Amino acid sequence: MLSFSFYLFQPLKQIEETFQRAVRFGAKELFTSLQLSKGNEMEDGKKLEFIGRLARCYGVGVAADVTPSALSCLPVGVGVAKALNRWGMVALRLDDGFSLDETVRLSKQIRVVLNASTITEREIRELVSRQIDWSNVEAWHNFYPRPETGLSGDTLAKQNRMLRQCGITSIGAFIPGNAQRRGPLYKGLPTLEDHREADPVYAYIELIKMYKVEKVFVGDLSVSDDVLRRMEWVRQEIIPIRYRPIVSARWLSVIETVHTNRRDAARDVIRSVESRRTLAWPQEALRSIDPAPRPTGSVTIDNERYGRYAGELQIALTDLPADDNVNVIGRVIKEDVPLLQHIGGGRAFCLIRC
Repeated sequence: MLSFSFYLFQPLKQIEETFQRAVRFGAKELFTSLQLSKGNEMEDGKKLEFIGRLARCYGVGVAADVTPSALSCLPVGVGVAKALNRWGMVALRLDDGFSLDETVRLSKQIRVVLNASTITEREIRELVSRQIDWSNVEAWHNFYPRPETGLSGDTLAKQNRMLRQCGITSIGAFIPGNAQRRGPLYKGLPTLEDHREADPVYAYIELIKMYKVEKVFVGDLSVSDDVLRRMEWVRQEIIPIRYRPIVSARWLSVIETVHTNRRDAARDVIRSVESRRTLAWPQEALRSIDPAPRPTGSVTIDNERYGRYAGELQIALTDLPADDNVNVIGRVIKEDVPLLQHIGGGRAFCLIRC
């Protein structure tokens, strides 16, 4: 699941737009923070009440990062869930400072989100022994505003294995935005350091495919419209691949559609099932052109010299030599080449012209 974040310093209009974006992508919760960085977030009652109305209007709850000092600002004698419900808060991501007993007590009132990046197996066993409400527990990783401090892939994978072995079935993580980044550093808010300057679509796909993360949040304030359009494809289980043509032809629009890699996936190339079955190739598209080397990411069409293979569209997964039987018609852009590894047998993808 893809979702988004908002922060209390944003204008109300921007916050509402984030709720609308969540609805568009089928997300049921957003992330925010109630940490007292400025000392007055919990005192902005009118804004919090407005967020509660948005949550009820759009059917999207809010999971809030919280410290013990923030919770201490809640009305005395009122249950946590009841006090936060009017603000649309459905879960608390517990920051440092909560004792194990406090975590257990909160789990019996509201869904709690453990810090997946720092919690240990011993601490989880302690929580179980103290009878934490396991049905009300998730674990999300941190995001890291400062460059060079994000997690490595090995650390993320190791933590996720431990969490699953302990019975936690819902794990979350963050990817950076590429439009409006959050201050004060404006350097992205990723969980993985490798994702700090990565395309958000790639970061999202890698988290859900390679690291099996169930919930992915854009930590920054927004992503570009182009990212949202490509995320729509991902939502439909189709990997969007941007390419640049190296031939000038009107028939290129024929290939800019949804393809499926053959189930018996090849080692060296992605092979479009549809290219030989259903695409209506004009004769000029199959005429041979000067052969060219096929570096990784080359988009090719087998020409008429290849006999029954004529019209097969491929994307090179490795550097391949020139072939008289193969026309090179385009190149996948550098940012999307890493996505090719996720187009396994039977996986759908689409080509988008840049």
